[in-house]
Amino acid sequence: MLQLTPMVHLPNINPNLPLDLRRATIKDVPKIYDLVKYWADKGRMLERSHALLESTIHEFLILENNQGELAGCVGLHRMAEDLAEVRGLAIHPSFQGKGLGRWLVLGTERFARDLGLKRLFAWTYEQRFFEKCGFQRIPREVETLPSEIHAECTRCQFQTNCQEIPMLKILERPKLAVA
Repeated sequence: MLQLTPMVHLPNINPNLPLDLRRATIKDVPKIYDLVKYWADKGRMLERSHALLESTIHEFLILENNQGELAGCVGLHRMAEDLAEVRGLAIHPSFQGKGLGRWLVLGTERFARDLGLKRLFAWTYEQRFFEKCGFQRIPREVETLPSEIHAECTRCQFQTNCQEIPMLKILERPKLAVA
């Protein structure tokens, strides 16, 4: 028998409170799960299970207000020596269009640079957003990318009908200001 899970209803969040960017902890898993599921139910991203989030929570950054309410999240999953995937990027509907997605992507770039990575990859339905963040669309069959990218596709429920767009960004070293 097919069992349907109910759609997630997110709590209202005060968009006027200041936000902090921080590394996620295991206590954040339920809120991240609900936010990701909200967008997955709308067909805008892939759902992630509690178990997957718990095992990868060390990869996530979150934006929250001083009341502990989640405004956004993103994961950075290392896939090869010089490559990581930006994944699980989700913004609460109350904060859409306010630059939080860009803030989170910039956070992953900083995190990636600190790890010595040179390339960021993303599968997305939001090509224009990632282009604004400096990513470029790449062909789906790219021999220069490690097989780990496509290996993860074998676990996806949409592997035979994937509509996500592959995007890549080469990280440049930050330019130092000279006084």
